[in-house]
Amino acid sequence: MRRTGTTRRGALTATGALALGAVLTGCGGDDEGAGGKQPARAATAKAEKALREKAVRDGALLLARYDLVAEAHPATAAGLEPLRAAVAEHSQALAPPRAKDDPKKGAPKGDEAPPAPAGPVSADPKAVVRELAAAERRRADGYGEALLAAGPELARLLASVAAAAAAHAYLLTELAEETAV
Repeated sequence: MRRTGTTRRGALTATGALALGAVLTGCGGDDEGAGGKQPARAATAKAEKALREKAVRDGALLLARYDLVAEAHPATAAGLEPLRAAVAEHSQALAPPRAKDDPKKGAPKGDEAPPAPAGPVSADPKAVVRELAAAERRRADGYGEALLAAGPELARLLASVAAAAAAHAYLLTELAEETAV
């Protein structure tokens, strides 16, 4: 004899279909119906672009500082090179994305020289490496503060770069202790 009525399998199938329909309906919104969200998105995008541009400028200053230290104290160059390379990669990752219609927009300008860092390089290699460590600590702190103004994707990137900068500060502090005067 065939059973009639609701079975457990039928109830689970119906519940799953209703849940799937609800999820798909919630995920399928279009941007035109967002109403007042467009100006907020534009302001967030503008703020993130400014934040990225500042990060690239700060990275260029730090790269120039690494170069000056390595040039003034060649004994530290081998220890500084991997950290310098990481700072260069961070700058590339933080650069504003290129626009689809303009391949040059958002790209780093090749004809501009990086800004020269202020101040001369000390004759004491330990002091110079400690100054680099302090610069990396400031960079980590700055990116940590910038997380509050960033969207989720940029915030994750800034958190990673801040963690790397903190690690650089630690490594540079250790390098300063190992550096002979």
